[in-house]
Amino acid sequence: MFEGENWSLVGCRRTRRTGLAQDVAAPPDPELVERARRRRFSAEYKLRILREADACSKPGEIGALLRREGLYSSLLTEWRRQRERGSLEALERPRGRPKADPREAQIAGLQRRLERAERELEKARRVIEVQGNVSALLGDLLEPRGAQGSTER
Repeated sequence: MFEGENWSLVGCRRTRRTGLAQDVAAPPDPELVERARRRRFSAEYKLRILREADACSKPGEIGALLRREGLYSSLLTEWRRQRERGSLEALERPRGRPKADPREAQIAGLQRRLERAERELEKARRVIEVQGNVSALLGDLLEPRGAQGSTER
C-alpha cells in the first residue's frame, strides 16, 4: 500500500477507495444458493397431472409433461400408487401438529382462574376461622371474672 491511499475491506477482498460511486459492496457469491425448500403439491394438482399423464398416448408426451411441470417420473409413480390406495385425500391434510382450538385455550385459562379462586377462598376461610378463634379468646380474656357465672361442676 502506498502512503496517502485509502484502502478498505469489502467482502473478503481488499479494494482501493477512490471516493467514486464504483466502490459498492462485492457482488454476491455465485457458489452460494438460497436454502432449498421442499415443494408441496395439493391433491387437486396431483390428480390433474395424473389425468394429463393418463391422456398421453404418444411416446415422449409424458416426458414433455414432466419437463413442463418440473416433476420427476418417480413422483408420477408415487402419485399413481396413492391414487390406487385412495390416499390422496388424506395427503391433503397439513402435516404436523393440528392447530390448537381456541376453545381449549379458553378452557385452560378458565380452569387456572378457578383453581386460583379456590385457593383464595380457602385462605379466606382460614382467616375467618382464625378471626373467630381470636374473637372468642379476646371475649374470654376481657370478660370480668365475676360475670362468668358458676361454671364449676
